[in-house]
Amino acid sequence: MFGKKDNDPKPGRKSFVRRLRARLNRGDSWLTYDLANLAPGGKIDEDVLDDIETNLVMADVGIEATGQILEQLRARLARKELKDIDALNDGLHRTMTDILRKVEAPLEIDAAQRPFVILMVGVNGAGKTTTIGKLARRLKDQGLSVMLAAGDTFRAAAVEQLQAWGERNSVTVISQQAGADPAAVVFDAHASAVAKDIDVLLADTAGRLQNQQGLMDELSKIQRVLARHEESAPHEIMLVLDASQGQNALVQAEKFHATLGLTGITVTKLDGSAKGGILLAIADKLGVPVRFIGIGESAEDMQPFRADEYVDALLADGSSA
Repeated sequence: MFGKKDNDPKPGRKSFVRRLRARLNRGDSWLTYDLANLAPGGKIDEDVLDDIETNLVMADVGIEATGQILEQLRARLARKELKDIDALNDGLHRTMTDILRKVEAPLEIDAAQRPFVILMVGVNGAGKTTTIGKLARRLKDQGLSVMLAAGDTFRAAAVEQLQAWGERNSVTVISQQAGADPAAVVFDAHASAVAKDIDVLLADTAGRLQNQQGLMDELSKIQRVLARHEESAPHEIMLVLDASQGQNALVQAEKFHATLGLTGITVTKLDGSAKGGILLAIADKLGVPVRFIGIGESAEDMQPFRADEYVDALLADGSSA
């Protein structure tokens, strides 16, 4: 690896966690629901677990992940370990953390692969281009040289947005005229990155609906063209998902993974969703590493995903936000 390791020792991490907790705990959902309300008198029984099961499903945790959580809670209940609300909260925390920890894996840039190519994919509106800009800033802060490829040639606004991020971060953006072959743009960008000894190439792609097979084929073409240029490229295929899409985000992830073989996921717009449980469904169903989560527009609002912090945020009540 090269560049500074991204362990996020910055003071801003605590601020991010506080804001994550506050924003996940907005709105009318199980995330803000005081567990004590489910168990008058503090008694934990099957009825309480049934209510939790319903709330988990409604919060987009998914049937399978919810089943795992309830199986563990019922086993604890049978062993008489769920004696009070604190024990119930602890049981939820441990089980949810176990599910999410399987996909807690920070993005690592391999110095042996230079330029390290990150292909960014996702549907329109998920925040893909903004995520590229934030990631470029983060990589530069780690001491790495970065280049951007404007592979979404069908939306002039996407190219302009990427160029704006390039100017803001003093990063070169390789682009062509509107309607150009996206694979050609990414190919040219890779050649330029090689010539200029760039550490990381971030490639934007079109973000149209995942159920249009021709568009998924286009992404596969970019993948193949890159591989012809450099057999190991792309080194990371990162999907950007909008958390507020709920179960539809999971469907998107399954489609992209089946077509491209995802190596990482960034989940955005958690500040606009009271159903942050979707990460549990994604973790359980796909097992693809979650690299980053985002809660806002600024570069500091995207941080590496950490399972324990995320579960802390999910289970916090309003008083601890």
